[in-house]
Amino acid sequence: MRTQQKNKTTKIIVFVSLVAFLSFAFKGVEDRYFEIAKNLDIFATLYKEVNRYYVDEVNPNKLIKSGIDGMLASLDPYTNYIPEDEIEDYRTVTTGQYGGIGAVIGKRGDKTIILMPYEGFPAQLAGMRIGDQIISIDGTIINDKNTGEVSKMLKGQAGTKVKVVLKRYGKKEEIPLEITRQKIKVDNVPFHGMVDNEIGYFHLTDFTAGASKEIRDAIEDLKSKGAKKLIFDLRDNPGGLLHEAIAIANIFVEKDNPIVITKGKVAEWSKTYNALDKALDTEIPIVILVNGRSASASEIVSGVVQDYDRGVIIGQKTFGKGLVQATRPLSYNSQLKVTTAKYYIPSGRCIQAIDYSHKNKDGAAESIPDSLKVPFKTKKNGRVFYDGGGVAADITVEKPLMAQITLSLIEKNLLFDFATEFALKNTTITSAKEFSLKDSEYQDFTKWLVGKEYDYKTKVETDIETLISTSKKEKYYDDIKEQIQNLSTKVSHNKESDLIKFKTEIKEMLEHEIVSRYYLRKGIIEASFDYDPDVIEAIKVLNDTDRYAKILKPEPSKD
Repeated sequence: MRTQQKNKTTKIIVFVSLVAFLSFAFKGVEDRYFEIAKNLDIFATLYKEVNRYYVDEVNPNKLIKSGIDGMLASLDPYTNYIPEDEIEDYRTVTTGQYGGIGAVIGKRGDKTIILMPYEGFPAQLAGMRIGDQIISIDGTIINDKNTGEVSKMLKGQAGTKVKVVLKRYGKKEEIPLEITRQKIKVDNVPFHGMVDNEIGYFHLTDFTAGASKEIRDAIEDLKSKGAKKLIFDLRDNPGGLLHEAIAIANIFVEKDNPIVITKGKVAEWSKTYNALDKALDTEIPIVILVNGRSASASEIVSGVVQDYDRGVIIGQKTFGKGLVQATRPLSYNSQLKVTTAKYYIPSGRCIQAIDYSHKNKDGAAESIPDSLKVPFKTKKNGRVFYDGGGVAADITVEKPLMAQITLSLIEKNLLFDFATEFALKNTTITSAKEFSLKDSEYQDFTKWLVGKEYDYKTKVETDIETLISTSKKEKYYDDIKEQIQNLSTKVSHNKESDLIKFKTEIKEMLEHEIVSRYYLRKGIIEASFDYDPDVIEAIKVLNDTDRYAKILKPEPSKD
């Protein structure tokens, strides 16, 4: 009897506790829904009042979009509203496909210029060249239009025609062209080739649909040409589709191994993605090149290769984007791109560098401090790496600072213009890999520069100006005036002498521009091998078997 009474009392306590919990839970939900409804009502009434009483006419689409953008910006930079009229541009980014002529355009001063026609597509086949200025499109003069507006005018349904009038550097007559648009699919792998007899190189610029197949095809082709070692270039790659990153990592990591784990608030976004297929090659030595603009999917691939001690990472620390986005449909054919999860690579580390969930008083998100970063070990050899700050390179290559004269020549488009003029005067050059400017041709360039504006300040000159300003504020200038003037005279730059002093650097950039006129994107990459510090270091590591092995399996500490 006492036992039955005890059980009954227990049931009553459990029941009361459950009712209390459910009441609290539903109260929490009700409160949350009330807050949402209240704020939506405030927003709607506020908009009505602004629309009715604001002194000038209000554009409803622009005003509402500004409000939406401001709201989403308080979360993170990757959660975005995509209105119906921007959906096509978003599809282009995610698929790499669009209807158009196949060319990259950009501004050079106030002119809209062809920067790069894609090989084998309508722009190149119609005769467009790098440096051509676009004057009009379908009869509309484009002088006052920005790059985005011009780009939209060139794009359109595959099979439709567009009339373009060009002005070519050094030619008086305008060039009218009628081009038939087609479906443009930009290659994820713009170049693959042999660096030497044993080392193959391939460059991945995006993770759009088909990227993993392009990588597999490139590797198989390189191996058929004798490649026994590989350089995989992921520099400046902003990422893309998660499933393509998983498939590419799977090329080097065997089937059933975990590639990436995602964790989100909603259960469907929390899952483990394993390698689904047989790896293409788990043994070939590989170096992956990364930099501070290698992000997202690039960090998954490089992080997986590092976590399985499968290859050596060379370059600079990656961007640090450990967030996953998905698109959700909204009304009126618009969409929301929303961050749904964080991702974790096989060692368990998340490489997200910025903590958007905790912001300082002015609303800015900050990097995760070193004190909160946690060590993780690689799966095979137990090497230690930290979370919260991108993928760290196994070998960091410092990028040399470019001389001010070189930066000025680039900024003023003088290297660009000379390369365009060079191509008009020279119908052919040697291969991209072998091309080198003769000393006499470099002298022609320096003579061509005479009378052209490209003045600049060196870092030392800027520092001296700061010293003068500070010394005047602190009343010391008169005491050191003579020394400062002597120093200024000694370091005052001379453009003619700088053209000689920095000849090697300027010549490399000029060769880069000239090669692009003949061999387009592929040529630019191939021409850079001899002076690219990351590639040079990769070749050294791959050719030093012992060093390569020690990086991946360092000797245990004797401490």
